[in-house]
Amino acid sequence: MSFSLIGYNQSSAWHKNADTIDELAVQRTKAGLLWINIDTICDTDTVRKISEVYHIHPLTVEDILDGTQRPKSEEFDDYLFIILKSVSRKGGEEPEFEQISMIITCDTLITFQERPGDPFEGIRQRILNNGGRFRRMGIDYLAYAIIDSLIDEYFSTLDSFNVEFEAFEERAFDENDNSFIQDMQKTRRTISSMHRIIWPMRESIAAIIHFDSELIHRELEPFFKDILDNIVQLSEIVENYRELLASIMEVNLSAVSNRMNRVMKVLTIISTIFIPLTFIVGVYGMNFAYMPELQSRLAYPIVWIVMLLIALAMLFFFKKHKWL
Repeated sequence: MSFSLIGYNQSSAWHKNADTIDELAVQRTKAGLLWINIDTICDTDTVRKISEVYHIHPLTVEDILDGTQRPKSEEFDDYLFIILKSVSRKGGEEPEFEQISMIITCDTLITFQERPGDPFEGIRQRILNNGGRFRRMGIDYLAYAIIDSLIDEYFSTLDSFNVEFEAFEERAFDENDNSFIQDMQKTRRTISSMHRIIWPMRESIAAIIHFDSELIHRELEPFFKDILDNIVQLSEIVENYRELLASIMEVNLSAVSNRMNRVMKVLTIISTIFIPLTFIVGVYGMNFAYMPELQSRLAYPIVWIVMLLIALAMLFFFKKHKWL
């Protein structure tokens, strides 16, 4: 397993990759702040060894290795533990969620990812190029920046659904679109998944604000409150999307219902017209020897004329009452 290491102070910054725990321990002794990024947690032994170096509680390690944990924040004596969920979407594919675990100490930030790739490249470049606030402030500001970048990804992902919703609104009136319901249900499941993730993230950030810990400086409280406001905004957007999907589904159901009513209307009219015709045919279809008009040469055409007049009269009646 390879670790991405970024060390920095007010005057300089460096970046390198470490392959062993021993090398990681050596870099820890250098002056300044250290960001350790582990882009895969499949090597559980290495994760446990890192936890030994930084005296991470075994229960925290279990949560790091368990990718199904809900977002949360926990305060320990020597570190803060935060679990968040990142989201990414490529093209029109279904969004992918990933657990991001963070260990915050006085001078080190450790991030654990489930797989390579993250939205943190901009943060890395800012630290290495000029630093700005990163160089002047503590490791807690770096944690804030990472969390903020994760929240920005949610806004980008939610914005990508706007085109799909516009397409759904147009497809809702297409009575022959057999894949509409399936596509709608897929999108609804995705939005519901984001809702289940965003809500506990709101609780997690609120907990960080109320931590009585020296690892989070009070001057950063407005920054975390800004993140909390963004998460509240995300919750509102997701709720609006859920309501929009529900309304689109209702429109589609109304369109399908109207189509069904039209079909049933035509079938009912046809059936109604054939009721008297079937009665006449049924009566003259009985095999009795003595029935009126059976011996007449004009009986057959007369029956047809009567049946045709009845059908036309019923059509005129339906048209007059605007049932057609």
